[in-house]
This record gives sequence, structure tokens and C-alpha cells, in this order.
Amino acid sequence: MVVRDAAPPPDRRRRVVIQIETLPWAAHAKCLQADPETFFPEKGGSTREAKRICGECPVRNECLEHALENDERFGIWGGLSERERRKLKRMAS
Repeated sequence: MVVRDAAPPPDRRRRVVIQIETLPWAAHAKCLQADPETFFPEKGGSTREAKRICGECPVRNECLEHALENDERFGIWGGLSERERRKLKRMAS
């Protein structure tokens, strides 16, 4: 089953893109070459394309680590939705 989280408001998405661009590994992030909306689908929207892009990204692990450390609550980070990241955190504790 694909988990679909609600998208954050547009201003939050813009802040996230700016935030990503400042991270040391961001120059290699595949997501910066794609439409940010892909990574923040509306509730019920598909996450397939975002996860495909993440699957090809050389900094996927760094991205996921960032999302886990910063408790990112929206969007696809490191190939996982917020719900999938929560599950990963529970399994790790």
C-alpha cells in the first residue's frame, strides 16, 4: 500500500526547497531538478514519481537522515513518506 500524506501549504513547500538548497549534500540531490510539487502530493495524490526520483538519487541516505533528524512531517524525503519515516523511527527505537 502506498502511503499518501497531506501536502503542506505552498509557503512551507517553498521554505523546504530553500532549506534543501543550503544543505551540504544538496548539490547532488535529484529532487532539485524536479518540480517540488512532486515531493509534496496533495492528500490522495501519487508518490510514485517522487519515490522513483529518490531511488536514483546519490544523496538519498543523507536526505532521509536529514528528515529523520529534523522531524520533517510532510513530503517524500529519502524515498519515504512521513508515515513510512515514523514507522522506521519506531522500529529503530
